[in-house]
Amino acid sequence: MHQVNLGMIGGGTVGSGVFHHLQQNGDLMAARLGVKLAFRKIAVKAFEEPRPYPITRSLMTTDWQEVVNDPQIHVVIELVGGTGIAKTMVLAALAQGKTVVTANKALISACGPELFAAAKKSGANLYFEASVCGGIPIIKSLREGFVANQFSAIYGIVNGTCNYILTRMKLEGADFGAVLADAQKHGYAETPPDLDIDGHDAQHKTGILASLAHGFWVDHHQIHTEGIRSVSKIDMQFAQQLGYTIKLLGIVKQSKVQSPKSKAGVQVSVYPALIPSAHVLASVNGVFNACFVRGDVVGDTLFYGRGAGKDATASAVLSDVADAALDLKNGGKARVQPFVAHAKAGRVVALDEIISQYYVRFDVVDKPGVLAKIAAIFGAAKIGISSVIQPEGHEGESVPLILMIHDAPNAAMRKALAKIAKLPVVKGKPVMFRVESLQ
Repeated sequence: MHQVNLGMIGGGTVGSGVFHHLQQNGDLMAARLGVKLAFRKIAVKAFEEPRPYPITRSLMTTDWQEVVNDPQIHVVIELVGGTGIAKTMVLAALAQGKTVVTANKALISACGPELFAAAKKSGANLYFEASVCGGIPIIKSLREGFVANQFSAIYGIVNGTCNYILTRMKLEGADFGAVLADAQKHGYAETPPDLDIDGHDAQHKTGILASLAHGFWVDHHQIHTEGIRSVSKIDMQFAQQLGYTIKLLGIVKQSKVQSPKSKAGVQVSVYPALIPSAHVLASVNGVFNACFVRGDVVGDTLFYGRGAGKDATASAVLSDVADAALDLKNGGKARVQPFVAHAKAGRVVALDEIISQYYVRFDVVDKPGVLAKIAAIFGAAKIGISSVIQPEGHEGESVPLILMIHDAPNAAMRKALAKIAKLPVVKGKPVMFRVESLQ
């Protein structure tokens, strides 16, 4: 049987998971592929570092170049993370014509075109299924399973940490800060947690999905990104009363722009949004991820599963290793290219051009005429109010006022809220979340 030798850089949580599961299911993979897979070298930070699964000592080295430069290694797995030394490692492996498998979403998001060009130049290939949604095969599905489809919308719950926090806030009626502290205590959130809760991790993943779906590489700097720090217990409660659930969404959809003269494009955004509680995405709880994909041929599909962790991520890495092994078995020619640019004129639409519906909460002085003042500013901006809630029983100098807003351009909404915030009867900064009907 043909044998493919593997090298891996990174032997921590995910790396040890990859090694363990290949040891467990290597014979099964060989039977299915007709190719035997075997590790030859694994570069680690330290031989004795703590890891969930043991790695055979004789395979380990602390010099990553021993992996890249070994002529008997055919496939290099990069599990270091980040965009620094990891980029050097990947480019070095590609330059030698070795296929690379990576789980590094930050690297793919920031440096994708450069890496793809390097792979093309050397005749190697680059696989990155594990970079988005862990064990969910969303990249393979977009690139291969749905190749006949145009995508009008993709909505992704792609960060397990944020979903865990928002789920507990909803189910327990807890405050953001308390849930975050507990999540860090139990290892569900990093310290500091900024990459997750400020939306940057979701931004990387959403940009990759948008690029694959629409055929032009999305610069992550163009992705409007908001995290979940602004989500409070009170907004979670009011959203539920209105029939909605708040989720951090990665959104990729053909834009509904404010003017017929505006050039068509794609909205690529990350932000907390109200979604209908009856929709299947609203029931995705805890650390789980999900991607809701709408194709013009296939219709609506949902992908659900674990988005991170040693086992789910290892499953995706080994899936890519299997594809790489089949390439090598069939003469080394890549069956599927990592990215094909087929829409060179595509563009990301600026958020100000996008039309949305909104949930807005104001803290206002409890006296007559307040709603009229606010409604007058919205009316002057041609923004319609669909419903109003002013709950009773609140004590103090201010009370909450919640408005649901009809479709309106983001630019008009932003300017109107800035004017409303200056009214003497409005206390504090207005809170605003977009509403995604998922229709």
